[in-house]
Amino acid sequence: MCGIVGIVANEPVNQALYDALTVLQHRGQDAAGIMTCEGHRLYLRKNSGLVRDVFHTRHMRRLRGNIGIGHVRYPTAGCETSAEAQPFYVNSPYGISLAHNGNLINAAELKEELFREDFRHINTDSDSEVLLNVFAHELQQRGKVHIEPADVFAAVRGVHRRCRGAYAAVAMIIGFGILAFRDPRGIRPLVVGRRQSGMRTEYMVASESVALDVLGYELIRDVAPGEAVVIDLEGRMYQEQCADAPEYAGCLFEFVYLARPDSIIDDVSVYKARLRMGEALAAKIRRQWPDFEDIDVVIPIPDTSRTAALQMATVLGLKYREGFIKNRYIGRTFIMPGQQQRKRSVRQKLNAIDLEFRDKNVLLVDDSIVRGTTSQQIIQMARDAGARRVYFASAAPPVRYPNVYGIDMPSADELIAHGRSEEQVARAIGADRLVFQDLADLVAAVQRGNERLTRFDASVFDGVYVTGGVTDDYLRGLMARRNDSAKANRREQDAEEVIELYNNA
Repeated sequence: MCGIVGIVANEPVNQALYDALTVLQHRGQDAAGIMTCEGHRLYLRKNSGLVRDVFHTRHMRRLRGNIGIGHVRYPTAGCETSAEAQPFYVNSPYGISLAHNGNLINAAELKEELFREDFRHINTDSDSEVLLNVFAHELQQRGKVHIEPADVFAAVRGVHRRCRGAYAAVAMIIGFGILAFRDPRGIRPLVVGRRQSGMRTEYMVASESVALDVLGYELIRDVAPGEAVVIDLEGRMYQEQCADAPEYAGCLFEFVYLARPDSIIDDVSVYKARLRMGEALAAKIRRQWPDFEDIDVVIPIPDTSRTAALQMATVLGLKYREGFIKNRYIGRTFIMPGQQQRKRSVRQKLNAIDLEFRDKNVLLVDDSIVRGTTSQQIIQMARDAGARRVYFASAAPPVRYPNVYGIDMPSADELIAHGRSEEQVARAIGADRLVFQDLADLVAAVQRGNERLTRFDASVFDGVYVTGGVTDDYLRGLMARRNDSAKANRREQDAEEVIELYNNA
């Protein structure tokens, strides 16, 4: 999961890119980067850390130019090195930089193909660098000194033919402008907006519409699956469908957890979709839990579940209270490396208000249950605060399968619902009762905002990967890279390499 942004404006874009990345910070807290262009000179700053920590005044002053792209990153395979921060850059042809949200499931084959057939070297383990080089090679095949939008669209068609997986990308081409494109199924979100500046229109592309709102851009629309949008240096916008058989199959987890509630994705309000999730969950409780009236209070686990929890409590006629106070300076926990760090961070992140729990039957509501580590500790916190009984509701169905499209969810054997029934999950997390959202209800909650959306990527819930090509061998390799022991070994090796370099210096 990452956040991307690109801007073509009449004035320096460094501050606007910084502000947009700050708004998109929820999509990536591992690394951040900005690249701008002035004339034929590129300026880059990227590093590990939050946006506010990566960019200081001295860096911002060096980011000159009226055109630029930016990126915030969560690592998709547990890698946390600054070398893999984005944007990436290749000098041939023309000078191209790229930032990418998603994951290519055929990156290993493409890397080999790029070396043996296209004579291109990939210097990192990032599939984003692979995507950049595939695009660069396809553009170079046009064999022209001065390119036109038609050449760029042809190159994107080549990308669609060769790349498989999820990719929403923004690229900057020196002397030409900015390109934004989305994979043929639109798994990861991408929007385009505009604002008027004097006699000229300025354009912006971003992962979520909220970034446009904050900077005063009007949302034009989503970039369609398979579509490419070009904004040249004169502020002219061109668009073309570049995929043979595009279809909407956006990621359901964007609406459950990843996106901000004030964003609009594929013409669906994330906020309203979460309200409908709460309504559907309330209806299920009415059907399956006739004695739900013994619930004294509904308490959300902040922040993502608040909208669904409030609507659920309203529909059921139950009290809604804020029972946990969140420390906003602790990152999201399901992506954090190592069980011990996750366990520490939950206690650091949340503190219970005893008055809301003491001698009460409480229904805790969360957006989802992934590893179960967080849920288990929160339930124990509620009991420690004096709750008589602790029920638990998830606005999402059980997460049983790993994500291969850009979210660093753990391997299957580390997902608490993998291979377990709902009753077994309830016992594992220590809940007196557990209610999961039905997948059909979740789909309906999102689809009601846009009836044109007939298919979704629900692979973490049903194990159906919409791109195809996700084999058992691929999943085994993914598990080897993503499980906690593998990540711990990589961190230990990185530390040893640093020590060795220091000793040999």
